[in-house]
Amino acid sequence: MSTPANRPPIYLLIPISMLCTLSAVVFGRLSYGLILPVMRETLGLSYSQAANLGTLTALGYLSLLLYAGVFAGRYGGKKAIVLGLSLGVLGYTGLSIFSAYPLLMLCMVLMGFGTAFTFTPLVSLLGAWYPERRGMVIGFSGSGVGTGILLTGIFIPMITQSGDESSWRMIWATFAGIAATVTVLVLVFLRDPPRHEENITMKQGLATAYRNPHVVRMAMVYGVVGLTYIVQVLFMYSFALDSDIPAAYAGRLVSIMGFVSIFSGPIWGWLADKLGHGRALTFCMIVAMCATLIPVLWPTTLAFTIHFVMVGLSVTGLFTSVLAAATSTVKPQHAAMAVSFVTVFFALGQLVGPALAGLLIDWQQDFRLTFALSASLMLIGAIVSYSSTAVAERARQSG
Repeated sequence: MSTPANRPPIYLLIPISMLCTLSAVVFGRLSYGLILPVMRETLGLSYSQAANLGTLTALGYLSLLLYAGVFAGRYGGKKAIVLGLSLGVLGYTGLSIFSAYPLLMLCMVLMGFGTAFTFTPLVSLLGAWYPERRGMVIGFSGSGVGTGILLTGIFIPMITQSGDESSWRMIWATFAGIAATVTVLVLVFLRDPPRHEENITMKQGLATAYRNPHVVRMAMVYGVVGLTYIVQVLFMYSFALDSDIPAAYAGRLVSIMGFVSIFSGPIWGWLADKLGHGRALTFCMIVAMCATLIPVLWPTTLAFTIHFVMVGLSVTGLFTSVLAAATSTVKPQHAAMAVSFVTVFFALGQLVGPALAGLLIDWQQDFRLTFALSASLMLIGAIVSYSSTAVAERARQSG
């Protein structure tokens, strides 16, 4: 396999990619669940209203996801990432200022736009610079999520424990400042890889993806991952608080999950290359399913501790395995669109997940039914993932 000339050193590319993931994914998508309790209370929002804000972020992400891939192909991944981070800065800044619900909705949509223009172009850029180590660099990039979860799990509960409105507004303002700094770093240090002479249109790329049965199955699994993971992120912390787990301890559990996932991402990337992406993904889904069921059956401090550790062990493996598997049976020039295709299903899952979960929680005044259904979906995802292994082998042999 040929390697691109004059590529940036991996010790520079990995930290920048981790910072991009931190700024776009953690700040824009995952931290909201930690900020949600105090933000909802001070603004007087229902669980459904709060969940709908998360849904709008997913809707913004979904609406521009495919176009972000086209934009990156036409103008370069670097410009796409800069645009995405800049949109995130606008969203974070708005949340630190506005109180009116329509303006909060607009800010959440901007955050979704920002994630779309940052994440998929970033994954494609990493794979293009280091095709022979794709799983590893994607895994390290995913460690930015773990690092962010670790830090936000420590500091957000500490900052918001006063319950004051100014506390959560300061968090969003801090996110804006960090994302703006990362934008400058990208402008200075990141470079676009050499482009393929053959330009693939969106229509051609999508046709290749949906005609590939392995890619379609990975899209279905990624949809399950998107739905169940965003529900876990948004509501498991609140479930812990509702089960009389102290906020400080629950925050530490989130930090432990993030700490574990920092190291599990690269390890899963390596294992997926050795064992096969389908097998690694199936095992990750089973671990995540068991982790979700434990506090449903036994909502105690020990159960929540086990849950967050097991999620930390498995979550980055889910992302790494799906993204690597989605590109394993397509040509290199179709890889970016394959990633975009499966990520659309991930975004659809994140779009419907918060709204459905919010309605169930408001209806039941309890979290257990929501997470029991989430675990059931993970079991279905594990079955589909296992069945995809043979499909992938046939696709590679025919290709």
